Amino acid sequence: MALRVLLGVIIPLLFSASVWADMLRINPNHPDQYTVVKGDTLWDISGKFLEHPWQWPQLWHNNPQIKNPHWIYPGDTLYFSYVNGEPRLSLTPGSSDYGMAPDLVPHIRESSIEQAIPMIPSDAIAQFLSSPKVVTADDMADAPYVLEIADEHLIAGSGDRVYVRAIENPEGLGYTIYRQGQPYVSPETQEILGYEAQYIADTLIESPGDPATLRITKADSEVRQGDRLMVSAESEMALNYFPRPPEHQVTGSIIRVMGGVSQIGQHDIVVIDKGKADGLEVGHTLDIYRRGRIVTDRVQSDNAVPVKLPDELAGVLMVFRPFDRVSYALVMKATSAIHTLDRVQTP
Repeated sequence: MALRVLLGVIIPLLFSASVWADMLRINPNHPDQYTVVKGDTLWDISGKFLEHPWQWPQLWHNNPQIKNPHWIYPGDTLYFSYVNGEPRLSLTPGSSDYGMAPDLVPHIRESSIEQAIPMIPSDAIAQFLSSPKVVTADDMADAPYVLEIADEHLIAGSGDRVYVRAIENPEGLGYTIYRQGQPYVSPETQEILGYEAQYIADTLIESPGDPATLRITKADSEVRQGDRLMVSAESEMALNYFPRPPEHQVTGSIIRVMGGVSQIGQHDIVVIDKGKADGLEVGHTLDIYRRGRIVTDRVQSDNAVPVKLPDELAGVLMVFRPFDRVSYALVMKATSAIHTLDRVQTP
């Protein structure tokens, strides 16, 4: 995790100042000042001043008052200006005691503990950081599986014991039970890129072996014979993210939206058909283009001529959990309706 965060800090700084200056695009409708409120994210605030919110390090780096843009709190006021031709933000810390007469009577001072605003709405992605996962057919074939449920039950739930083949040398005390979900399929080649691992339950090993005995500690649904197991991974929740575009060209498609919705909007979770094998990392941002419809041109010919309308920019997403060949991403901005099979690419 430390390496991931460190990379997120270093990579944006590799760009030269001149390159950043050429790329920096100010939002023409930016406010002159903005007071941070509870519920804001750094991405949303950056979008008020920049056309590309992932460019925030350059804008805020110009301001010596903002030593660390991750330490901005509700009540702080940001001011936009130009200094020597360079855009700059300045900050006035908020204070509920500002302008009040001093109280000279000794007493205990009480104040609310404010949390610095996050880069992204972490609650939107929390459940996707530990499960579900993406597995391959080989992962499924090689994984231990539930052989039998103790006490002759047909299904099992929290508190029940299960017998599993084969965990003779456990890699940890905790194992997650999952079930193979729908495949992720490439829209271009129809190749299966992986399978969703549907989370079923958490277990702890009581005795290793073949079969091993495990007790279910938490279950979202009933456990069945044949369900597979993997070592429980610690949550990959990051304290913060460093959005940035990939340094190379990436072009792919949205192949699934999580949550059962048909139209995709801001803060929805999507799956794209590109992953670590394509160079994607945590924090990489991609533009979303709505694919143009096919229309019929009958103006200059009696025959119907199909014409594809141009793809149109529809939003921005950020990869927060890449797998080998697919990635989970959060839609950071949506200017129009987004659908599966819409195109994503490096900004």
